[in-house]
Amino acid sequence: MTHAREEDHGTDAARADGLTKTYGSGDTVVHALREVSIGFRTGQFTAIMGPSGSGKSTLMHCLAGLDNASSGQVRIGPVELSGLSDKEMTSLRRDRIGFVFQAFNLVPTLTAEENITLPQGIAGRKVDTEWFDTVIDRLGIRDRLSHRPSELSGGQQQRVACARALVGKPDIIFGDEPTGNLDSRSSGEVLSILRAATDEFGQTVVIVTHDPRAASYADRVVFLADGQIVRELARPSADDVFEVMKNLDAGPSDAGPSGAAGAHGAV
Repeated sequence: MTHAREEDHGTDAARADGLTKTYGSGDTVVHALREVSIGFRTGQFTAIMGPSGSGKSTLMHCLAGLDNASSGQVRIGPVELSGLSDKEMTSLRRDRIGFVFQAFNLVPTLTAEENITLPQGIAGRKVDTEWFDTVIDRLGIRDRLSHRPSELSGGQQQRVACARALVGKPDIIFGDEPTGNLDSRSSGEVLSILRAATDEFGQTVVIVTHDPRAASYADRVVFLADGQIVRELARPSADDVFEVMKNLDAGPSDAGPSGAAGAHGAV
């Protein structure tokens, strides 16, 4: 499968070009993103990291069409998001994007199974039962399918949310701290199935995380500071990620010009 991913490197499942996002104006303006250009290749698992306020969640929200760019372009596959109507954007998110957020966003009146298959039902698509079984067994939630969210622990709710994102085999899966509420064992299970979704089914996964261990599951890790990409690592260990984050947390100057150059070269 590694060779297949290498052949796909010319194809981006998502891409930002000159992406800028500002909030407020005048003396109160906040530059969340500053002309960020980056591609997320088809069949690749990317982790986005950075200090608090670096713009990592803003970047993902703009890529996923949950927030509008102030300037620049965002594309999902060949589709440029800025030209889409609200209806077209809703359809794109439903049909081509999966979401796993730290807030589980489950429907409280539905069972776990109904929550997992809800996007497929709304889209009028049949559920791939073999993949459904693979997902729920990997995530260890088969015995919870008839339970409503209020009857599940936080970790179980997050695994249901992860299953919901995976079952439709979307073109790209975005995760905002997808393991943030999980213990180490449950976290490993979620990350393993995201890894499997990439390796076995060619899905593209992009997560925002603060956890070096979670980032070590990724093919590459992109580091943001002050709204800009300052560094990239390919297939790093958790220790590699921790060292970079330690320097970024110490201050923007520690990212260094060589780190910024490396990032742009890799993008």
